[in-house]
Amino acid sequence: MSSKVRVRFAPSPTGPLHIGGVRTALYNYLFAKKHNGDFVLRIEDTDQNRFVEGAEDYIIESLNWCGIPYDEGPGKEKGFGPYRQSERKDIYREYAEKLIESGNAYYAFDTADELDAHRKDHEEKGKTFIYNWHNREKLKNSLSLSKEEVQEKLDGDEPYVIRFKSPKDEILHLKDVIRGDMEIDTNILDDKVLFKSDGMPTYHLANIVDDHLMEITHVIRGEEWLPSLALHYMLYRAFGWEAPEFAHLPLILKPQGKGKLSKRDGEKMGFPVFPLEWKDPKSGETSAGYREDGYFSEAVVNMLAFLGWNPGTEQEFFELEELTKAFELERVHKGGAKFDPEKTKWFQQHYIQLADNDLLTEEFQKVLKKQEIEAETEYVHAVVDLIKERVVFVEDFWDQGYFFFIAPTSYEPKDSKKAWKEDTNELMSELIEVLKAQDEFEAEKLQNEVKSWIKSKEIGFGKVMMPLRIALVGALQGPDLYKIAEFVGKKETIKRIETAIETIH
Repeated sequence: MSSKVRVRFAPSPTGPLHIGGVRTALYNYLFAKKHNGDFVLRIEDTDQNRFVEGAEDYIIESLNWCGIPYDEGPGKEKGFGPYRQSERKDIYREYAEKLIESGNAYYAFDTADELDAHRKDHEEKGKTFIYNWHNREKLKNSLSLSKEEVQEKLDGDEPYVIRFKSPKDEILHLKDVIRGDMEIDTNILDDKVLFKSDGMPTYHLANIVDDHLMEITHVIRGEEWLPSLALHYMLYRAFGWEAPEFAHLPLILKPQGKGKLSKRDGEKMGFPVFPLEWKDPKSGETSAGYREDGYFSEAVVNMLAFLGWNPGTEQEFFELEELTKAFELERVHKGGAKFDPEKTKWFQQHYIQLADNDLLTEEFQKVLKKQEIEAETEYVHAVVDLIKERVVFVEDFWDQGYFFFIAPTSYEPKDSKKAWKEDTNELMSELIEVLKAQDEFEAEKLQNEVKSWIKSKEIGFGKVMMPLRIALVGALQGPDLYKIAEFVGKKETIKRIETAIETIH
C-alpha cells in the first residue's frame, strides 16, 4: 500500500449531494491536506437504475464552491482511473472469480422466488432467514452442487450471483479510528452477494477492489457503512491485501436531535440541506441550496466542520487552512451531531462582517438592480459600510437600508402611533425650518444644531427623534438618524418630513 496518504470521497450520482455528504468530503479533504496526501473523487454509479442526469456535475460544483476541490478524479486523471465505477466494470469479474478459486466465494443459483419461499417459511416458524454457514450447503449453489452441475448451469447461462463465504465460528477484531476496537462474531453474518451474472458487481466488491487499486490508505465514511466493516475487512483478508484504516463519521441529526437530518426537515423548518440549489430533472421540483440562499461557502464549511468534531480549544472560527492544521480524526465524536440552523446563520453573520466591502457593494448592486434602482457605486459602498453590522445575508442590505434609496411609501402603524402625538406636526414643521438653515448638511453638524434646538424648546429628545425616524425610514429602525439625513441629502430629508406631516394624523 502507498506510504502517501490517499483518501477518497465516493458518492453515488443519484441526486443532489446532502450536506452530510459534503461533511464527509470535507473531513477527507482536511485529513488529506494535513498529511500532504491526495483527495480522490470516485463516482460510484454501478446502480444505473438510480442514476440521475446532472448529479455528477452537481457533486463536482459543490466541492468547488466549498473550496475543497478533489486532486484526482473525473477530468483530473492521475493514473488510477477510470474514476467512474461504470467504466471499471470489466475489472470486477476477474476479482470475483479469484475469490471463487481461493474458496472464499461461491456461485449461487437460487431464484428470487425460492429465496422468498425460504424467508416466509422461516417467518412462520418465528425465525429469520439468513443465507450463511448454517444453511448454505442445503441451498442451490456451488457448495452443494457437483462441479458438473455447476458447469452445466453456467454454460446454460442460468442467472447466478457470487456470494462471499463468511467463516464460521470466528471472532473478528476490527479497528476504527473514531470508535476504537470492536469484535464481531462471524456466525451472525450473512453471505453477501458480491457479483451478479449481468456483469455488475455489488457495492461491496467494487468498493474494496477500487480502494485497493487506487491505493487508498484511509477510508473515512458515514456510520451507515459500519455494518459493512466486517465484510470489507474479510474481503481484504481473502484477497491477501493490506486493509486501509477505517473511520466512521457520526450521523448529522435533526435539529430536535432524534433521527437523521432529511430534506423534509429542511423544507419544514426553512433551511437548506443541500450545498447548491437542485432542480430535479424528472419532477422539476426545486430544492433550496446554501449558495442560492445567500450563505458564504466559508460559513457553511465552518459550520460543517463542527458537526461531529471539535478542536479541543475555545476557537470557533476557522479559515480552511486553520481547519487543516487543527483537524484530527481522533477528535471526531462517536455520537450523532445535532444540526442547528441558527448556528449556521451565526457563522454566516461572522463571515459577512469579515467580507470585503467592495465585494459586498458589488453583490448589493445586484439586489438593487432587481429593485430597478440605479445608484452610484461610491454611495452604495458608503451605505454598506454603515449598515454592515446589522446584516446576515447580502439580501438583508435592502431590508436594513431600503430608505437610503427610496422614500417610505407607508408608515409602520404601531410605530407611528407611538411616535406621532398631537403636537408632532407643529414640531416637525419647526424642525424643517432648522434644517433649511443648515448650509453643511453632514451628520455631526446636524446633530449639534438639532440637539441645541431641542434643548432650547425644553422638550424630551424622543418627541422629535422618534417622529423624525418615522418620516425618514417609515418605521422605528435603522442606523444613526443624522447619517441617514446626510446620506439622502437636505432636499430629500425635508421632503420626507413634509410627506409624513401630510400623511400621518
